[in-house]
Amino acid sequence: MAVRLRLQRFGSNKRPFYRVVASESSRSRDGKFLEVIGTYDPLVGQVNVDSAKVQQWISNGAQPTDTVKSLFKKYNVLSK
Repeated sequence: MAVRLRLQRFGSNKRPFYRVVASESSRSRDGKFLEVIGTYDPLVGQVNVDSAKVQQWISNGAQPTDTVKSLFKKYNVLSK
């Protein structure tokens, strides 16, 4: 089972809101997930992520998607 840290889209048209979730790589984008790690609001530019959970998932072998990895770098999530 390959686990990915990815964005799950919520919100209405042209008003996106995302959850950062840990899910199996074979699942669909908005499908079943293992755990909610945080949220991302691109309209405000705000990321709320539990960095302890992120570290735990990464140490267990989860791979963040390219978008999530760039968000973590941009908002310094892993350095907290």
